[in-house]
Amino acid sequence: MRDELAEAFRAMDEAAARIISEGEIDIGERMIADLYCDAEQITQAVCVQETSSQRVWQKKADDIILSRTFGYPLMVLLLGAVFWLTIVGTNVPSVWLGDMLFGTLPAISDIVSCFGVPTWLHDILIYGVLQCLAWVIAVMLPPMAIFFTLFTLLEDWGYLPRAALCLDHLFHRCHACGKQALTMCMGFGCNAAGVVACRIIDSPRERLIAMLTNAFVPCNGRFPTLLILATLAVEGIYGSENSLLAVVTITGIVLLGVGMTFLVSRLLADTVLEGEPSAMILELPPYRMPQFGEVIYRSLWERSRFVLMRAVCVAAPAGLVIWLLAHTAVGDTSLLVWLAHLLDTPAWWLGIDGAILLAFILGIPANEIVLP
Repeated sequence: MRDELAEAFRAMDEAAARIISEGEIDIGERMIADLYCDAEQITQAVCVQETSSQRVWQKKADDIILSRTFGYPLMVLLLGAVFWLTIVGTNVPSVWLGDMLFGTLPAISDIVSCFGVPTWLHDILIYGVLQCLAWVIAVMLPPMAIFFTLFTLLEDWGYLPRAALCLDHLFHRCHACGKQALTMCMGFGCNAAGVVACRIIDSPRERLIAMLTNAFVPCNGRFPTLLILATLAVEGIYGSENSLLAVVTITGIVLLGVGMTFLVSRLLADTVLEGEPSAMILELPPYRMPQFGEVIYRSLWERSRFVLMRAVCVAAPAGLVIWLLAHTAVGDTSLLVWLAHLLDTPAWWLGIDGAILLAFILGIPANEIVLP
């Protein structure tokens, strides 16, 4: 018995040495792969499965989507398509919604005036709070509604877990856990949800890496801002609107954020959070036709309404504060201009001016836009 046990340990040492010599130092991942291989052999031996055309085309689709040759270009292409549809589809509803909301302001102004409201309070409500809310709703709601719908369609179709599996190899190269790809994908919807989802990572070291780097990917609250900035930048440089160039700009920003996630994850894993990466086990759901009614409900009602209500809760007091600062004078200068001049010196060290720094400070309540 003792000889058999010694022989077994000797065989294990030889197998481990052979795996390390082949460059596959992650024995845990190799063990998991062998377990899945044994499970598949047992299944094929005891179960009879009917070969259907659906299973055949799903396997062929996975061979393309999960390949290193076509997987990454397809991922970038789908991301660009989502942004292009969002930018092109936003223009008309945004203009229509803005015209409708700003068209109602004179009627609301007349109603408020009928109650004998003082002029200063009337101006605060109409030109401070309501006008700011109208801008936020007209600018944020259309791109959010379109982007959330497209992103939810990809999620229901079954593509997002496959995108996470494609990124597993890159996270493994960064000495991080492949499950971080799932939390990063969730960060595109909401960074807070992405950080909470990091609890699926078993290793405390890898969980902390995922939490610290999740903010590098833009969440849905930042996408309307990115869309506007990219469009304005293209128009400012080339003098005309170019939706395709704006799409390339936004896609580049997103890819830069993903690249920074990989870079910072590698830096953390090689310095203060050094350790060996763990293996990821991910069962891919089958491809399925999205339930469009459920997609519309989840994307438009649940997600868009949630983010829009948060934006409204921030925009109303922000509009009030900005109006008060702009209409309260110190001498011949408003407080808004005075604060902007006061911040010019510290802002210079950041490469900006006082007005931009003041805008950052006023936008701190919308931290998903300012802090990242």
